[in-house]
Amino acid sequence: MIKIKNEKEIESMRVAGSVANAVLKEVASFIAPGITTKEIDQHAGKLIAGYGAKSAFFGYKQYPCQICISVNEEVVHGISGARRVQFGDIISLDVGVRCEGYIGDNALTVAVGGCDPVAQSLMDVTERSLYEGIAAARSGNRVADISRAIQNYVESNRFSVVREFVGHGVGKSVHEDPQIPNYLEGIGSSPVLKPGMTLAIEPMVNAGAAQVKVLSDGWTVVTRDGLPSAHFEHTILVTEGDPEILTCAERLPSSLRRA
Repeated sequence: MIKIKNEKEIESMRVAGSVANAVLKEVASFIAPGITTKEIDQHAGKLIAGYGAKSAFFGYKQYPCQICISVNEEVVHGISGARRVQFGDIISLDVGVRCEGYIGDNALTVAVGGCDPVAQSLMDVTERSLYEGIAAARSGNRVADISRAIQNYVESNRFSVVREFVGHGVGKSVHEDPQIPNYLEGIGSSPVLKPGMTLAIEPMVNAGAAQVKVLSDGWTVVTRDGLPSAHFEHTILVTEGDPEILTCAERLPSSLRRA
């Protein structure tokens, strides 16, 4: 069942979203060559706690990390550890927080010091596809309109959309209805978008083929061909007019701002 949020719930979603985005941006700026993914995760945990929030991912289905850190060919759900990131790597960071009982969920991919032109193009196209999808998230449209906008933009730029993992509704739970595929084929009937829906739109895009696999840790998803992948995400609100991006650090309440 798709949950329509009331004004009080939406305001809590704004707070959670602003915290999630502030943490994401601070973690992204912390990354440098030579740092371990475990150090990145620990830093994220301290930031989340500093905002009076909790990780929405830690312990979720026994996930062991504060945030998801996925390097190069890792698509999503990477597990942090002793791996040191290197100049030229691209790092996908997925940050979800629980604040005021609601979830803010967002992601981005950054280069460590710089990267090759293909990886940069991959990141640029994936980020733009996210905003193409957000622009389609208007009342009266369908989820399929979001899917179409993302797929068309990605494939027109000769990259591939991951099929096994999709966007989703979000609220008190990390994953709510509806599912939001980043592709059209085989998705069946598509729900109509209505004001009050809160959605996590998140294209996952591969430089090579779309196929992925899960590693033996049971979490880390990688591209089958070993080519890099990028991931961008925002939590948004469907309104009577333009969609509202809830994961917006600029709207962080003054009571939660750092001195």
